[in-house]
Amino acid sequence: MLVQFLAITGSMIISIAPIPKATTQTPENLHKTAFIKTALTQPQPETQTQFFQQVGIATASTITMMIMSWGVRRFQKRLSNNLLKSFESNSLDDQPITKLINQQQQHLQEVKTRLFQLAQAGIWVSGNLIILGLFPATQALQIGILTIAKIPIKLIIVGVGTYVIVRFTYAIIDHFTSTIISGGALLTPETSERLQLRISTFSGVTKSITTIIWVGAGILMSLIALGINIVPLLAGAGLVGVAISLASQNLIKDAINGFLIIFEDQYALGDMITVGSVGGLVEKLNLRMTQVRDSEGRLITIPNSEVKIVANLSSRWSRADLSIPISYQADVDKALQLIENVGLEMSQDPEWQHQILEKPNVLGVEHFSDRGVMIRVLIKTQPLKQWAVAREYRRRLKISLDAAGIYIPVPQQANWVTDF
Repeated sequence: MLVQFLAITGSMIISIAPIPKATTQTPENLHKTAFIKTALTQPQPETQTQFFQQVGIATASTITMMIMSWGVRRFQKRLSNNLLKSFESNSLDDQPITKLINQQQQHLQEVKTRLFQLAQAGIWVSGNLIILGLFPATQALQIGILTIAKIPIKLIIVGVGTYVIVRFTYAIIDHFTSTIISGGALLTPETSERLQLRISTFSGVTKSITTIIWVGAGILMSLIALGINIVPLLAGAGLVGVAISLASQNLIKDAINGFLIIFEDQYALGDMITVGSVGGLVEKLNLRMTQVRDSEGRLITIPNSEVKIVANLSSRWSRADLSIPISYQADVDKALQLIENVGLEMSQDPEWQHQILEKPNVLGVEHFSDRGVMIRVLIKTQPLKQWAVAREYRRRLKISLDAAGIYIPVPQQANWVTDF
């Protein structure tokens, strides 16, 4: 250190007070001048040692970053392979609880992927900043990067954190729902289809609510990261919320009624409903509105506050209600037996037995009409399967009636003419 001090001092003296051209050089002055020149021209051992130490630390830091990055990538790949095997093993199962488990695994995989990406970015960014801080020439660059990127880094962390929390919440919702289902005797053949519809509705609405909550929290955290005082904003937001609630009472009614519709299981996604004079298949359901697709392909939007009386044609089970005309000249008892046999054979057919919940019920002669003797048949089916079952039953019954010589009459009328 003494040598460095003398070298720096000598350079300052030379630059400030140059030696005159015509001076008398004494032996003592010549010795001092030679010593200063040597100190200025030769590298110092202490400076070289410190530089080599910094290079060694930088090299070790780079190697450490590469090893840590490789380890994180290897661990991520192993988890992804395990999840892929589990997903492939469950992909063939079409049960509602299996679908929930697959969704839960997908959300967890997304959370792990983002966390691994954040870890990789943290490793390389922090490592490079440490390396920049080792050398005096790059310390100013390190300070500048930290100063400029301080706020963007905070915003990125808040954004990624909000996204990860939202997806993790989705996984918790799916896990909670699957636990409730598997904990009771809910997966019966009669309710499995209905349960699947209700699960998709409940999960979708719950995820929408949690997304709004977490996104709002993320916005507040972003404002705090920017150094904005959110207390006045919260007070103002409260006043604005009161004003909006007074001006949008219909929206509040829609939300309340939508919550009751979902909670009471009045209908769910995929149900066939009739509301007033309109009806169709429920394609979208949230707290504000219900959208149904009618038989002509029109998408009808119904505010939930307008849903007062609703007819659900596919809740838990459905029913095919058939009225079969038989000629007045036919043997009614033979026709009744034939109709019952056709229903029994169809209910035992492997292609249709999972859609028919109970043996078709032949009620008997319902009434007499201009079309003949009307025989009523009821067939209990899976939700939304009543139309397919009814079409197949009519086809089979027509073939059997023709083979037995029993004909379905056309409307007829008898006219009597008398003489006056």
